[in-house]
Formats: sequence, structure tokens, C-alpha cells
Amino acid sequence: MNEIQVENQVDKVVMPDNLKVGLMVAEQRKKCASGGCTEEFYGLGFGQSPFHVLPVLSKALAESAEKGHYSAAEGILELRIAISDFNKRHFGLDVDPNRIVIGPGTKDIINTLFGIIKGDVIIPSPSWIGYRPQIHLLNKHFHTFFLKPQHDYKIQPDEFEEFVSKLHDEQHILVLNNPHNPTGALYTKQELEDLANVCRKHNVLVLADEIYALDTYDFSQFTSMGTIYPEGTFVTNGLSKDRSAGGYRLGSCILPTTSATKIASDYKKVAATVYTNVSTPIQYAAIKAYEANQEIDQYIAITRDIHRIMGAYLSEEWNNIDGIITTKPKGAFYFYADFNQLEPDLKRKNVMTSNQLGESLLSCPFHIAVVTGDACMLEPDNFGARIAFVDYDGKSTYDDYKNNKPKTPSDEIEFVKRNAPMIVKSTESLKEWVKFIKSN
Repeated sequence: MNEIQVENQVDKVVMPDNLKVGLMVAEQRKKCASGGCTEEFYGLGFGQSPFHVLPVLSKALAESAEKGHYSAAEGILELRIAISDFNKRHFGLDVDPNRIVIGPGTKDIINTLFGIIKGDVIIPSPSWIGYRPQIHLLNKHFHTFFLKPQHDYKIQPDEFEEFVSKLHDEQHILVLNNPHNPTGALYTKQELEDLANVCRKHNVLVLADEIYALDTYDFSQFTSMGTIYPEGTFVTNGLSKDRSAGGYRLGSCILPTTSATKIASDYKKVAATVYTNVSTPIQYAAIKAYEANQEIDQYIAITRDIHRIMGAYLSEEWNNIDGIITTKPKGAFYFYADFNQLEPDLKRKNVMTSNQLGESLLSCPFHIAVVTGDACMLEPDNFGARIAFVDYDGKSTYDDYKNNKPKTPSDEIEFVKRNAPMIVKSTESLKEWVKFIKSN
């Protein structure tokens, strides 16, 4: 039999880099073990909330386990009502449940929307690792809009307008991740309003990936693009980050007010064709996750503040290392590290690309696992990395915060040292790596 042929676009898709880093770590561990190296590994690549799922959610899931029937492709009405109420409470979004659709995680929702909505996609870089592979798999056209460090890696409306004006006049889709993975940047209300004006003028829809919205450290500063540009914005969110239930695989999308009925119908058709419905027990359990609940609100507030403390500590520690410049995150659990000042030293050590930067950091004895290069949609000669600061035991850290809430900056430093020793030690390993890179 001849070799089985696959579609050409599949060759453009690689293993997601957060998982690839895990495989690289496993391979490096084998090499180190065979060579007698016992140095620790620092897991700063995989961006998953380290915290526990609240008992109120796991109990709701257990109680829903007998619901084995098929359910509505767009999501059960009770859940969409709960999500509508949730968005009104937290984000000031007054949304008819009929404008809300449910999917098996926001990643799948985004993929479905890319497949349904006509037009090229505009992806800011650096970027979350998941957008471009989906676009490749769909064989869809996209444009990369490069963000600048002097603007805190945020889209500047005037530069974006110049960029869009050079594209064709047909509809486009801008991906707007806020707070931003990988930099932790946050858009102000005014910045969103200015950007929305450009989008209106140039027929640009916005896919507002707001999965980290409730992980905005000063939540009073968060504004949903859905309140600014409701006629042209798809707002996606889910359970994976602020409620630490990524494995539940449940996300939601608020559809734009324009053509909402048509798009909801199209989404339902595609969902029913591809996966029938999101797991029915998960949907019923998720109602609890979206209903007003003091315990859940406290959990979100505590985990949000822990992310702030960890991010402030590690980004500052890394920024104090000669040759490295970091962003200071205002949300999510990532910051971005710029290694370009080390470029001459890196190239002397035969680290020629951003991808090779990641390999060098992981090499023995440094063992620092981060996401770099192509995964973040960086140009090959841009030495940058996404740093995920979640390498600690979430449950014990959460309990420690409740029992001994840090009250001062020095308390916060002690809190990190007490609960996240691997995060603390990663800085020392990075210093040793920089010494190695600069050595002759």
C-alpha cells in the first residue's frame, strides 16, 4: 500500500509549544540522568492555573453525572442565562442569553469562529501560542501586527490604522487578547475606545479573548471590549483560568449585536455537525461556576492577588539581571522577557534564533523551561520568551494566603519565598546562564 497522504495544511501545524516544552523537559531529564546531573528543573513554560477546583464545582459535577442525554448544540439555556448574569455582575455587559454560545473550551470556540467568519485574521505579535496553528489548520490567511516594547506591547491605534489601510478593503478579524498573554499588558478604556474607532472605520471585527479578565490584578481597571464595540466584537471567556478548571473544557462567547441571530444559527449548525454538544454534565455543573457565590468570588480575589504577588516578584528579579528586560504584568500569569541585549553573546555561543534561546535555557545545568520563538510568533532574530510564573503548589499557597495574608511588600517577598521556592531558585539559575552566555 502507498503511503497515506494528508492535507498540506496539516504540515504547517506543529505540536503546541506548551506541550512541546514538556516533551523537551522530559528528554532533557533523561539526558541529565544518564550523565549524572541532579540539578532541578524550573517549569516556567506551561501556563496552567496551579490552584484547586473549588468543592462547590466538583460537587456540582458529581451531582450532574447522571445527565447523560444530548443537549443543545449552542449550550443549555440555564447555563447561558447564568453566564449572562455573570457578565452583567462582573463586566457591566447586559447580554441577551441568545447572544451567548457555549463550546468545549475557548480554544475550540475561537477555532469555530475562525472557520465561520469571513475575512483575514490579524494577530498581534508576541502572541498566545494557539491562534496561528488554528489558522494554518483552517488554511485561512492572516497578517502579523508586530507590537513594540516602547508601547508596553499594546496596539497603537494610529499604527494599526496605517497597517489596516494597506490591506484589502474587505472584512478583517483582529485578535485582541486582554489581559495579554504573553506580556501581561492591560488596555485602558480609552485605549480600547480609540482602537474601536479604527475598527469601525476599516470594517475590522474584534475577537476579544478575555480569558484572563478576572485575573486583572486591579480589576477596577479592566474594561471589556464588548462594552466598547458591541456591534463588532466576539467576547470569549471560560472556566480555565480564574476558576482553575481548564480540564472541564467549557468556554463561552458573546456574539456581536450585528447579525447575532444569523451567527448564532451558523454556530449552532457547525457545533452540531462537529461535536454535537458540550458535555451535558459539565454544562449543568458550570451553572454553579457562574451563579452568584461568595465562596467563588473570594477564591477569584485570592488567586488573582497571588498571581500579582508572584508576577511582581519574578518579573522584577529577572529585570534586575544584566541584559534582560521584562514587562511588569498587570494581569494573567505571564510576563515577557527580552534577551536582545545579549544578542552578540548569544550568537557567539551559537544561539542564533529565538527558538534556540529556549533550547539554551533548558540545557544542562540551567534547566529553565520557557516558551520562545515561533510559538509566540516572534521573528527568528528576536530573542524573547514567555515566562509563566505558576511553578508552585496552588492549594497550599492559597491556604497560606488565607491564614497569613501578606500586608506589606516585604511580607509579599517572604510569601513568595515560603510558597514558591522553584520560582525563587529560577532566578539564580538564570544568573548562572547569563554568566555562561557572556563567558569566552
